Amino acid sequence: MLQEHAKIVQFVSLANEINGRKKMQKMVYILKKMNFPFAEKYELHMYGPYSEELTLRVEELCEMGFLAERFEDKGSYKQYCYQVTEEGSKFLTTADAPKTQLSDCIGRLNEKSSRFLELVSTLLFFDQLDKEDQIAKVRIVKNKLNFTDQEFDQAFAFIEEMQVTSVS
Repeated sequence: MLQEHAKIVQFVSLANEINGRKKMQKMVYILKKMNFPFAEKYELHMYGPYSEELTLRVEELCEMGFLAERFEDKGSYKQYCYQVTEEGSKFLTTADAPKTQLSDCIGRLNEKSSRFLELVSTLLFFDQLDKEDQIAKVRIVKNKLNFTDQEFDQAFAFIEEMQVTSVS
């Protein structure tokens, strides 16, 4: 049962730190879509794909002392930051060894903004559609974000790059 919890601790450990709950949600979703073994189920919510399971696992990991949650007031918004604790590092020994590509993919995702990851994850949520239909769908469900054609091009290029380095 705790194997899925261990994967989340491993994910945060490989990232060193995750800044923002939304960012964590999007990163795990994108990794899952790249065939990394995350079990969380996702639904489309206001900020793109969202997993209640991931939220609960992170809360449990914080309560168990495996993850440290830090709250930062950014003025117009509040942000939660996550790091692995010493206890969490010990707990990591129960996790399977990560796929070799996982660390690189996490690093690339962690460099991106939450806005960009929201676009990428929402496009991936509609990946059963062709490219033009994906764009049309995102423009409908994310109309307030006013994504530009350039942002869509960058997102599709990033998805292709990630697919090359992901788990086959």
